[in-house]
Amino acid sequence: MSDQKTLSLIKPDAVERNLVGKIIDIFETNGIVIEKIKKVHVSNEFAKKFYDVHKDKPFFKELCSYLSSGPIIAMVLKGENVIKKNRDLMGATNPKDAKEGTIRQKFAISIDKNSVHGSDSEENASKEISLFFS
Repeated sequence: MSDQKTLSLIKPDAVERNLVGKIIDIFETNGIVIEKIKKVHVSNEFAKKFYDVHKDKPFFKELCSYLSSGPIIAMVLKGENVIKKNRDLMGATNPKDAKEGTIRQKFAISIDKNSVHGSDSEENASKEISLFFS
């Protein structure tokens, strides 16, 4: 498979706890290239656009409030099969279910404050990258 791109976010809880370097190191150690990176503080309106796929879920409002609660690091990750590789490195959404050594197992506070986001498909990666890096 040729190089893919995906969006990765380091969420407010991890930025606040100075985990940015540790998380980036995990990506780089695993052969993932960081093609673009920026620190941003998104508005609640932006978060609503970003999490649009979850708009009918009961946790939507909290999700948007949380993403817009502090600075985040947005990155475009590049590499072979990078969407799957990134999701494997992140671990399960619920840190209690995340495998040993994954980002969420190491750093997540809770299912809500789970430190990172990664696109789940090429289609979503493309949409999410254009939202942050247009």
